[in-house]
Amino acid sequence: MNLLHFVTDFFGRSGQWHGYDGIPQRLAEHLEYSLLALLLAAAVALPVGLVTGHTGRGGNALAMLATAGRALPSFGLLVLLFTVMGLGLAPVMIPLVVLAVPPILVTTYEAVRSVDRAPVDAARGMGMGPARVLFQVELPVALPLILSGLRSAAVQIVSTATIAAYVSFGGLGRYIIDGLYQRDYTKVVGGAVLVAALALATLGLFRLAARFAVSPGVRRS
Repeated sequence: MNLLHFVTDFFGRSGQWHGYDGIPQRLAEHLEYSLLALLLAAAVALPVGLVTGHTGRGGNALAMLATAGRALPSFGLLVLLFTVMGLGLAPVMIPLVVLAVPPILVTTYEAVRSVDRAPVDAARGMGMGPARVLFQVELPVALPLILSGLRSAAVQIVSTATIAAYVSFGGLGRYIIDGLYQRDYTKVVGGAVLVAALALATLGLFRLAARFAVSPGVRRS
């Protein structure tokens, strides 16, 4: 069978659309893991990136941290944490969060640092405090780049969350792991297509969000 036959066979199975192993259930699980990991990573990385970008301090430390985070293999970290911590959501979340923090952190830092100093100095000259300068001047201008970092992290999480199935969790990775074990390559291909489609949908969602969240003047510039 060729790739197209695998895909049509997978999506044409009536049992794929309902039940605990149906596409809606597995998709919901995958989205749950991905969204939770992205929220945790953003909660860690965004404040640090904003503050360090605003103050201009800690850039070298952030670069080292990002390099270390990117060097860690997500699957190897998952297996190690599962061995140490046992079955649970934490061994799944930690590798995904570690994967997502560097792009959010570094991009947020660089986005704030790249803001034109003229309006920043003008805001300070008008008596604005550091917090108001950050949130009313720097953040709106830096938002497109910050969203690009979040978008990159989200796509990486969606693509990597398949590893949850390796430690008996659900998600779209369940089709890939179970399909390989059962030598059901229709299921493997179907799961891979769903993950790829979800990653593309994530890209589209962030592009749409940028159109509504970013000021038209900033978009034009």
